[in-house]
Amino acid sequence: MKRASSQRAGKEIQSEIERLRKEIRDHDYRYYILADPTISDFEYDQLMKKLTGLESQHPDLITPDSPTQRVGGEPTKEFRQIRHPAPMLSLANTYSEEDLRDFDKRVRNLIGAEDYDYVSELKFDGVALRLVYEDGLLALAATRGDGETGDDITANVRTIRSVPLRLSFGRGEPRYRSIEIRGEVLMNREGFQKMNREREENGEKTFANPRNATAGTLKLQDPKEVARRPLRFFSYYLISDELNIDSQWESLQMLRKLGLPVSEHARRCKDISQVVETARYWEAERDKLPFEIDGNVVKLNRISQQQRLGAVAKSPRWAIAYKFAARQANTILNDITVQVGRIGTVTPVAELEPVYLAGSTISRATLHNEDYIREKDIRIGDTVIVEKSGDVIPAVVGFVPAKRPTGAKSFKFPQKCPSCGEPISRFEGEAAYYCENYECPSQVRGRIEHFASRRAMDIEGMGESAVDQLVSAGLLRSVAEIYGLEKRREELESLERWGKKSVDNLLKAVDKSRGRPFSKLLYGLGVRHVGERTAQLLAEHFGSMQRLMDSSEDELQFVSDIGPTIAESVHRFFQDKRSRELISRLRAAGLQFEEAARSREGKLSGKTFVITGTLSSFGRDEAKELVENLGGKATDSVSKKTDYLVVGENPGSKYDKARKLKITILNEEEFLKLIEMSK
Repeated sequence: MKRASSQRAGKEIQSEIERLRKEIRDHDYRYYILADPTISDFEYDQLMKKLTGLESQHPDLITPDSPTQRVGGEPTKEFRQIRHPAPMLSLANTYSEEDLRDFDKRVRNLIGAEDYDYVSELKFDGVALRLVYEDGLLALAATRGDGETGDDITANVRTIRSVPLRLSFGRGEPRYRSIEIRGEVLMNREGFQKMNREREENGEKTFANPRNATAGTLKLQDPKEVARRPLRFFSYYLISDELNIDSQWESLQMLRKLGLPVSEHARRCKDISQVVETARYWEAERDKLPFEIDGNVVKLNRISQQQRLGAVAKSPRWAIAYKFAARQANTILNDITVQVGRIGTVTPVAELEPVYLAGSTISRATLHNEDYIREKDIRIGDTVIVEKSGDVIPAVVGFVPAKRPTGAKSFKFPQKCPSCGEPISRFEGEAAYYCENYECPSQVRGRIEHFASRRAMDIEGMGESAVDQLVSAGLLRSVAEIYGLEKRREELESLERWGKKSVDNLLKAVDKSRGRPFSKLLYGLGVRHVGERTAQLLAEHFGSMQRLMDSSEDELQFVSDIGPTIAESVHRFFQDKRSRELISRLRAAGLQFEEAARSREGKLSGKTFVITGTLSSFGRDEAKELVENLGGKATDSVSKKTDYLVVGENPGSKYDKARKLKITILNEEEFLKLIEMSK
């Protein structure tokens, strides 16, 4: 009898725990998803307190999806890298209604006679996130990273109340085995401002804007701290082999049905005119939203048509981001100073009376160069017009003549570097001044920060303030000395705010960076005009540091997308004695000097293409990507080695040269047929 009574009591407790969990989930849904709470915060806290008490008395009944388990994770030392099965593509940007209509023309050319429509969604100013649910439970949350690989931040995302730990399946509905959801994490303006006020009161550094705060929060290694930040999530894309979904619009409805937050402002548009109308509306009304947006995302609605259009480079051909015009504000220009970049560029900076603009307070903005200041006739003391380009980078774009004060001062560019005191010079044909002192402290700091950055060598713990401290203390004078820090442990531990644990973490990160790919090292060297994509192209083409160093300018220009300017810059860098000494030291430190082989085999292997003129279906870069994905090579100049010239409208001199060399010439339609046949 006692055993039966105990079993009944156990079932009653389990039943009560399940009832409380369901009730709390329902209230979470109403509060975080529907924004329509039906109980007070106090009543909600009482429910949570009761559930926590029961689970503490019966720990064997705790489940991972219980509302009490949102902040149960311990701090992590580092985030595990996760490879995305389907790449998290970035969107191509457009800034005008004319570009939107051109996008529609490309879609119409590719779709043909079929009917099609669009879905227009808000472009959140947040951080992209990928969620994976297994058997209805949240199993993984990962950042976008480089599009192919991101960080596993599951413990952090579990703390976000608007992310359900368990999907909602209706009675009688199948419980899908695996569902992937993509969306955006962001902060409301009100929550962001409240958090900043609290940080300021506590003597902590405040964040510049909600997006920076969101990105920084997701990188925190303590979920308990993440839980204190006002993060929220919106879903906008659904991937599952088990769901038979025909359209993006249907996908949004299914996301709602599964209990995920979806923006109520998505609109189905029958044609591009409605898309433009929607974009105009939100550009005018965006300040009425509780969070920041910087545009609209336009997606072809039908999934089958999306699949047919596919993607080029890192962007889908069936979607585009329409970015709103930059927002402006007026403020006083208090002074003009100059700063020195990592390659010695001396840039004028506007020191402004702080002004709030597009989600952040602006006190400094770029003035580009001396010619720009003269052309715009901008003077110290003026009321200037500040604009956020792409709603990100603040710049002074002009002044208000009616408000110019008597005695407004014209700016004279300094003759010496503000960092090292050496003379600065301006090269013929260039707008910028340069400090040519390689040992200039500002350049040293800039080179080390760039080298250690996440997109380069990814050395955790070597941010701007740490680099400044290490350079000021004389511990770092070049990037090569990063790999000698293990021999200077005592000096590191003696620095302010550095202890044994901090030094251990830094040295582990330094050692880990030795395994970064050659392309990341090449990008980290900071060669002028060499960004991430160019570094990747050079690494893939030459395969090793030595082959790249030994290449001529002509050989460099044979690489796809490498023109005379980049080739000259790369060649000059590697012929410089200091660069060669640096590379020798990095080689001795055990860094990766060869690119891992990547299979580029395909039906176009061994074939070289040149694309010229304007194509109606896609841009030239997209056409090159199609060729390279099938194993071919795309170059910019016609030669005897060219197999095909692809011509669009207004092909220019390349067409004439190809005819003289008797190279096969393809129009756009013939090129597309060749691509289809080669897949």
